[in-house]
Amino acid sequence: MMKAVSCPCPLPITDHDSLKDIELPKPSPRERDLLVRVEAISVNPVDTKIRRSQPTDHEEPAPRVLGWDVAGVVESVGLEVSLFQSGDPVYYSGSLIRPGGNGEYHLVDERLVGKKPASLNMAQAAALPLTAITAYEALFDRLGISPRGESEGKGILIIGGAGGVGSLAIQLAKIAKLHVIATASRSESQAWCRKIGANEVIDHTRSIPAQLKQLDRPMVEYIFNTSQTDQYWQPMCEAIKPQGRICGIVETSGSLDLNALKSKSATFVWEFMFTRSMYQTEDMVEQHNLLEQVAEWVDAKKIQSTLTETLSPINAANLRTAHEKIESGRMIGKLGLTGWPS
Repeated sequence: MMKAVSCPCPLPITDHDSLKDIELPKPSPRERDLLVRVEAISVNPVDTKIRRSQPTDHEEPAPRVLGWDVAGVVESVGLEVSLFQSGDPVYYSGSLIRPGGNGEYHLVDERLVGKKPASLNMAQAAALPLTAITAYEALFDRLGISPRGESEGKGILIIGGAGGVGSLAIQLAKIAKLHVIATASRSESQAWCRKIGANEVIDHTRSIPAQLKQLDRPMVEYIFNTSQTDQYWQPMCEAIKPQGRICGIVETSGSLDLNALKSKSATFVWEFMFTRSMYQTEDMVEQHNLLEQVAEWVDAKKIQSTLTETLSPINAANLRTAHEKIESGRMIGKLGLTGWPS
């Protein structure tokens, strides 16, 4: 048996039963699975969103276990595994169509896993996967930016720069040698954006186009919006350069006026980092490859972990605290949890 934290049914995080400590059978790896001994996890907005939602048809039967940021050690491997072996320290995000990582042991397809950055401890590593994958895919796959600096000097506006995804996007954009303009509304979040590499920081509670004009960059080649798509649609349409590209990650509450982009021949594209695992795409191994690249950049000091707070141990009470902090909308960086109760 193993310890785990379940989400019995959709409840407000202030309800003691929203997350519960349970015990489950220890799983066994199959085919390309790794059985990972979980040493640290991190919490993301997707955790809180799924906690508040009804189970869907693609989810495995109850009990429902959340958690899509894990760092740990490979305990055993399936018969078809070729990328890892027992004893390897790893980090990854996993899949929405399988149980999450809020348990002592977790099964994950090896194609979604990377070797843990050697320079980071488990908590620091657990803070990276989901946000790193999202930012990497958004910039390099969806927006078509070259990570090798071929777009040097071009401008990117990152809306929501101080959050988990925005924090990684700023750092990846600097690796690509872009001119980074991040948005943040509070003095502490603005300072964080500058610390991790933003060239300039503007306030998303004020007119974005007006502030860009003050920076002598009225339009930019790329926009990556980590926040509400509806709320920033018109400012983004105004701020994007002709033939530029916009990427969003938050679903809309209504229809978007795509005609606003027509005269500029501009592109809007979605990023959803669970697409490859959810649809079992032929290129699933690209998530392994990008996590390996991110680990290399981390160990070369080109990327820093965005962990800003750690709770211990991993249990329902601390996870409720973590969810509450995420739902406040005032998190800077990432929050992690380490260790299991004895």
